[in-house]
Amino acid sequence: MFPTLTRPARRRALLIALGAWFALLAQWVYLVDQMGTGPVETLLAMTRFFTIPTAALVVVTLAAVNFRKIRGVGAPWLAALTLSELVVAVVYHARLSQLWEPTGIGWWADLGLHTILPGAVLLWWLFDAPKRALVWADLPIFILWPSIYGAYVLGWAAQDGIYPYPFMDVSALGPARVAATLGMYLIAMLLAGVVFIAIGRYADR
Repeated sequence: MFPTLTRPARRRALLIALGAWFALLAQWVYLVDQMGTGPVETLLAMTRFFTIPTAALVVVTLAAVNFRKIRGVGAPWLAALTLSELVVAVVYHARLSQLWEPTGIGWWADLGLHTILPGAVLLWWLFDAPKRALVWADLPIFILWPSIYGAYVLGWAAQDGIYPYPFMDVSALGPARVAATLGMYLIAMLLAGVVFIAIGRYADR
């Protein structure tokens, strides 16, 4: 169940984790200045956006594989996290990038979180992460984290009316349309999960 990573693979994972950490830090610094809110309030607001907690999971996961006592990170989770990072990149560049224009350190954070990090995680998964342990029964894990995130954000938004993305705005679009949109995203991720598992079943052979 738990993949065995080579030492170079673990070191590359650590570099990606460090890069993700600095990108998150840069984004936080930029938003504290732009939003004019306190450090903690800004941090909490950032967790509404799928990009931020997903990048934080990358930091924790790819750092964890370098510590002897907690190297047991399962192949299904590594694949699912990689897909979530791909979703970050695809959705952002297809639907969201035109909604804001960060400058200075914010531009670098934006580039790191939405372009460089997803690409780096994908390359690491393709070339470093053992994938043979993936089986078809692992398919639900590909939508586990997105489902948790969706429930978290919509539950919070139901209390204060703040939605992080236009396609999640229940007050503007109605619950049926939002549910349909999110349902399509989850179906697309399941289909992508099929591709990931297929790659895993044959790539290491």
